Amino acid sequence: MNSNLLFDFTVNKENMTIEIKREFNASLKLVWQAWTTPELLDQWWGPQPWRAETKTMDFRVGGFWLYAMVSPEGERHYARTNFISIVTEKSFASKGGFSDENGTINPAFPVNLWENNFIEVGDKVRVDMLLTYDSLADLETEIEMGFKEGMTVDFQQLDELLLTLTK
Repeated sequence: MNSNLLFDFTVNKENMTIEIKREFNASLKLVWQAWTTPELLDQWWGPQPWRAETKTMDFRVGGFWLYAMVSPEGERHYARTNFISIVTEKSFASKGGFSDENGTINPAFPVNLWENNFIEVGDKVRVDMLLTYDSLADLETEIEMGFKEGMTVDFQQLDELLLTLTK
C-alpha cells in the first residue's frame, strides 16, 4: 500500500464543517464504484471490527442508502443518507444521520450534509469531502464519537479493497 497518499482532515468550528481530502491509488471508475455500490461499500465502510450491512440502496437523486453498522456480537446501529445530487464519476451529495431500522432519522444524533467530489490526479483519484453540520454541538459530538479515527480505518480498508479490484 502506498503510504504517501494525501489525507487532510480539517475541522472548522466557525463554519460547522469537516473537510477531508484523501487520495486513492486506483482509477476514477473503481473509486466511484467503491463509494456508490452497496456490495463494495459493505466491504470497507465501517471501521473494523464493525462492518456495514446495506439494508437498501437506491443510488439516484431522491433515493437513499439505509445500512446498519454491525458489531462482532451482532449489535446493530442504523444510518440513513438521502441522495440530493449526483453527477456520475464527478460528485454526489447526501444528507443523513443515525436512524432506526426503518430509516427514520434519530434527532438525538448529529445530521450532516456530505458532499463528495472525485478528482483525477495523475494515476490517482482524490476525493474531496465536505461535511456540514446543523449545529456546532453536532459537529463536536461527531468528533467525540471518533469520526476521524473511524474514517482513517475506513480509508485503509478502502485502499486494501481497491488493491484487490485492480488485480
